[in-house]
Amino acid sequence: MNKRKVGKTLLYKVKKSGRKDGAHLKKRIRIIMGKVILTGDRPTGKLHLGHYVGSLRRRVELQNMGDFDKMFVFMADVQALTDNAENPEKIRQNIIEVALDYLAAGLDPQKCTLFIQSQISEIAELTTFFMNLVSVSRVQRNPTVKTEIKMRNFEANIPMGFFAYPVSQAADIAAFKATTVPAGEDQEPMLEVAREIVRRFNTIYAPVLVEPNIMLPENVTARRLPGTDGKEKMSKSLGNCIYLSDDADTVWSKVKGMYTDPTHLNVSDPGHVEGNAVFTYLDAFSTDQDFADFWPEFANLDELKGAYTAGGIGDMKCKKLLNNVLNRMLEPMRARRHEFEQDIPEIYQILKRGSDVARETAAQTLSEVKAAMQINYFEDAELIRSQAERYKK
Repeated sequence: MNKRKVGKTLLYKVKKSGRKDGAHLKKRIRIIMGKVILTGDRPTGKLHLGHYVGSLRRRVELQNMGDFDKMFVFMADVQALTDNAENPEKIRQNIIEVALDYLAAGLDPQKCTLFIQSQISEIAELTTFFMNLVSVSRVQRNPTVKTEIKMRNFEANIPMGFFAYPVSQAADIAAFKATTVPAGEDQEPMLEVAREIVRRFNTIYAPVLVEPNIMLPENVTARRLPGTDGKEKMSKSLGNCIYLSDDADTVWSKVKGMYTDPTHLNVSDPGHVEGNAVFTYLDAFSTDQDFADFWPEFANLDELKGAYTAGGIGDMKCKKLLNNVLNRMLEPMRARRHEFEQDIPEIYQILKRGSDVARETAAQTLSEVKAAMQINYFEDAELIRSQAERYKK
């Protein structure tokens, strides 16, 4: 018996047992559904280093490790439209940009499913059901939502779709029964909302959904990469990004202008590495091999930090090191991206095939959700039979 059939059998047993929480079968159902990764990005522009270090680099590693049964990576165009409803062409054009960045970074459609959110109508249906399981005040308390609303100046006029996107995100995750969501630290409040919704659904109806866990970047510094201007977050809207597709000259131009230590006026002055964007990026990306190749005077980043804080190291030397580090990492991606750019129709075929696979998976989940909610009227033979008997009397 395959996993899907076993899952249906267990769901039936949960209902038949009469135990609403189905606690005795929850663990068994989760084991059968397997380990599943779900992650994605809003296609509002090309992907940048914040995306890469926050999640994308880890996705490629996980894909190649083979420790997960399934991996779904998607372009969240529906979520992107929540604050770009009047500019759909922006989203339309950036689907291919994000797809190219995915492939250039090393995501392999033979090992993971790449799809477009809007092509999975089951997610929208699940979002509608989930809206009944969370309050407006709970969404309002979400710190990520608060930050995003403030950043976009939505305080006085928040689009309903934007306000409710934590619910949509919960549906994205639940539709694929994802056990793991690789994401940056700023997404943890969103994952908590998803877990709460899933728990509430499983308690009210039946334990058919899976509570997701976040997988944060292993490098703590990389969990919230600042922008080149030193501001808290790298963001397309703030114009403080280094993109994965930037050429070498563009990267150097952006690195030269990066925020460092405003008190480090002379080379001889003691410097500070805390809050210094150049050192934050070196924390996130540099290796001992980079020092051996580009600045052999120091064995590793710790030695450079010690020398910088003691005084005698100029900011421009540190920026040159960072430029070499970043370009060494980005050059293979640029080369792969150029290759993929030569056959754009095939990229769309990859996305279509992935979307077909994703929709089949989400449809199965939705079928189980409707059965648990007892709104699968046409498939419920017992309901039809019992009512037919009732009206014969």
